[in-house]
Order: sequence, then structure tokens, then C-alpha cells
Amino acid sequence: MADRLPPELWSHIFDLAADEDVIFYPGLQTSMAPSTWSKSPWGGWTVRTPQDTINIIQRRSYATKKSIIAACKTWQRLGSEFLVRCLFFDDPTKLRYLYTILDRDSSLGWWARRLHITHFLNGRGPTMDDFETPLIAILQQCPNLEIFIIDWPMSSAFGPIADTLGTSCHNLRTVHWHVPSELLSKVIWALDTLPNLVAVHVEFDAAIQESDTITLGSAQDVKLKLPNLQQLFLKGFCQEFLEQATGWSLPMLRSFSFDFGTNRHDVPDVVAFLAQHGTTLLFLDLNCIPALDVRTILDLCPTLTTFCFNPDWKIAPVPNPDANHDEPEDEVMLPITLANRPHEHIQHIGLHGLLYAFGVGYAAAYADGDPVRTMMVQRTNDRNFRALEKAMFPKLERVRVLSPRVLQDLNDNDGPADSSFERWERWWEMCTKMRVRLEDCSGGVLGNLPQDLGEEEDDESEEEGEYEYYTEEEEEEEEEERSGSVSLAELRELLAECRRMSEEGEREQSPFQFFLNPPT
Repeated sequence: MADRLPPELWSHIFDLAADEDVIFYPGLQTSMAPSTWSKSPWGGWTVRTPQDTINIIQRRSYATKKSIIAACKTWQRLGSEFLVRCLFFDDPTKLRYLYTILDRDSSLGWWARRLHITHFLNGRGPTMDDFETPLIAILQQCPNLEIFIIDWPMSSAFGPIADTLGTSCHNLRTVHWHVPSELLSKVIWALDTLPNLVAVHVEFDAAIQESDTITLGSAQDVKLKLPNLQQLFLKGFCQEFLEQATGWSLPMLRSFSFDFGTNRHDVPDVVAFLAQHGTTLLFLDLNCIPALDVRTILDLCPTLTTFCFNPDWKIAPVPNPDANHDEPEDEVMLPITLANRPHEHIQHIGLHGLLYAFGVGYAAAYADGDPVRTMMVQRTNDRNFRALEKAMFPKLERVRVLSPRVLQDLNDNDGPADSSFERWERWWEMCTKMRVRLEDCSGGVLGNLPQDLGEEEDDESEEEGEYEYYTEEEEEEEEEERSGSVSLAELRELLAECRRMSEEGEREQSPFQFFLNPPT
């Protein structure tokens, strides 16, 4: 049966079955990417982050491709290229096995388009520096690599790895790096050798050495030109990077995300960066604890369609020119506004924080020890939410609560606490009157929690948890088991699976739908 169809048709069928469109999308996920619900083996519902979803998609795709090449010798020959197109690892020790395979057949590396090493051991076990040699050897054999993602922290290995990317991977479009702050100069030089990048995510850990002793050297005066860069995501201690990037040429920048984590001091000068690059932005995501000047920021970004901020920020009201200076007004009683003038393009607003808003989870426990602080944060949430009015955002279509933790706490508590239920009702009524959709981080309506329907969910844990490769002995054993032909029933089953996955893909919300949306 396998010989009755031309190889081109088989390749097209395998491509559909692998379901890799999302995997090879050059844009990185943003905070607006929807989370999903997952039924745990213990019967409860848990929120699965977009990052976990992408990892599961890669594991599922690999399992499909592995089944394809195991069907018969013809499918093995035609499907081998699909097996190495996306290289996904949650255990870096597997890099040594991949290096051995590519060293045995160097032509396989030509097909590799994505290399993703996700952080799984959470600080235990080996580091990425221990696998510098095999990773560099792999990159040297992957000239068509387009996406390079390493969630593991890199230290001394980053310089040689970045040099290899610049010399061997000229088609690279997307990178995700995790480095300590003192390697900033090497990050700058790495970007200088990769002018074709479309999406960049850099996470900076706290410096290992004293920050005062860190110098950029000759990288201080480099004025980078990244003519194709459309998406920039900075996380962690990125103060120096942002200061340098303010003077770079980024004419195509459309999406900027900034995540300062739980840090409260030495906040980067985001306003200065946006003063240089804000006019072209369509997507802006600011996630930090210290408050930023929202009104000035929105003035600097007139074409935004999506804006994400933290409603825990205490935003000062606009000064009243008619106020009596002898009797200052109470700022707490004054309404606030998020923009100096109506913003004509913003359609989507994402809300970080809000851990205290509904009186569940962490906030419920914290409120017992410090009820005054909880009440102040909730009052701030109310004032900022009231500022999401149509008068200032005439094209507003949706408001999304972005925290997976908030959604998980709401589910565990079966909804908001009694003391906070009125807040949820107020926000819901306000959005309903404006004809704005109020959502949780899954993209569903805020307040609609999953219900048990009495049907068993597919057990994701049965899917393979890591990228595996055959040893020569395993390959020989499987070849002996193959019959050398494919039945018509197997072909029909594969085609049915392709159609099913294609239909599911059309129904599912794209995790990148908020990336590069043009203003209307």
C-alpha cells in the first residue's frame, strides 16, 4: 500500500498528521495567549499555562511522528525528516544521543527547524554549561534552524553557543535565552551577528558578581540595527539592556513585553524606551509591581491594539486645576483615568496581578494577618477597573484577567469569596453595559468554571514525557517486527486523524492571535 502513492503525497499526509503549524510560528507567546483546563489524575481541574500547552503539543507531535516511522520501511524513509524538524528536550542529557545520531547521518540536521530545551529539573541535576560541547556540535549541523529556545539558565556556555548561532544558523528567526546579567555584553554581540531575528526573548538573572563591577566594554557603543525584529520580550534584571536598546534601530518593532517579576527596586526606564520605539507598537505588556506612568505611556504608543498592565498599581488622579489649594482633595476619593485623551485603537486590555481582588487563595490567607493592606489593594483594583471606560477606550472589546493563579484559586474556592462576590458582580455589570467581554486567562468568561460531565478526559500523562531516540539495537528489533507494508485500514485511520486535528485546530483559539494585529 505504501508504494501505491507518490512520496510527495505521503509527505503532505505526514505533515498534516504532525500538526506543527503552531510549533513553527516565529512569534513567541505573549501573556494574552490562553491557558487551558486540564483534568488531573486525582479528579480536580488545574490550569495549564500556554508554555505547558506548547510543550505538550511538541510531545504529541513527536509521538505521532515516531509512530509513523515505525509503521514500515517506506514510511521510515519518508518520515525521518519530520522526526528531526522539531527537536524538543526536557532533559539536556539527551543532547548527547542526538549528537551521536547526527554524527552518524549528518544529512538529518539539514531538516531541523526548531530546537527547544525546556527547564524541567528546577535547579537539580546538571546545568546547560555541562552540555556545551554536544549542543555546539548539533548547531553546526543544523544550517536551516529557525527557532532556538533554551529555558535553562546558561552561564559560561552562552558565549560559544551564541558564536555558533551567528556562524552556522543564518536562517535563525526566533531566540529565547536565559542568562545572568553580567553577560549583557555577549547578548549584545550575539544580537549583532543575527540581524534577521524576528522575535527575541531574553531573561536576565541577578548578577553573580557585584553589579557595580559589570562593564559592557566595547559593546557600550554598539548601535544595533535589527531591521526585522518585530517582537521583544525582556524578563528579570534587564535595566542595562533596556537602557542600551533605547538607542538601537528597531523600525519593525510591533510587540514589547516587560516582566520585572517580584523585584521592587531599580525599575528600568520603560518610558524612555517607549519614547523612542513606542510609535510603532501594536502590543504592549508591562508586568511589574512598582507603578508606571500609564497616561504618558499610552500617549507614546498611539497605535496600540493590545495593552496589558497591573491594576494593583496606585495610579494618581489627574490634578484638578479648579481645586482649592488651601484645602487639598483626598486622592482616594478622586476618580482616575488611564489616558490623557481617548485611545482610538486599543481593543484588548490584559490585567496582571489581582491576587487580592476576589478574596481567594493567597489573598484570603494574607487578609487574616493584614486586613488593612488587603482592603487598600482591593480599593485600588476597583478604581483602576472603573477607569476602563468606553470614553477613553472607544474600541475596547475584551478585558482579560491574565493570572493563571487567580483562576486556579477561583476554581479551588468554587468562585469568589462571599466578601468579594459583589466586586465580581460590579465588574461584570460594568463590562456588560459597555458590551465588553470580561474573560479569565483561558479566554473563557470570568466566573464560568469547568464542570465535571461524567466523561473521562484523555490522559495526557500517557503521552511521552520526553524526546527519545532509538539506539541501534532498538532500531534493529523494530525493523524485524515491521511487516514491510501498510494496510488500507491504517491509512484510513491516519487520514481520519489528520482531518480531526485539522478541525480541532480551526476551532481552537490561536495562542498568537494577539501578535501583530494591525490597528483598524
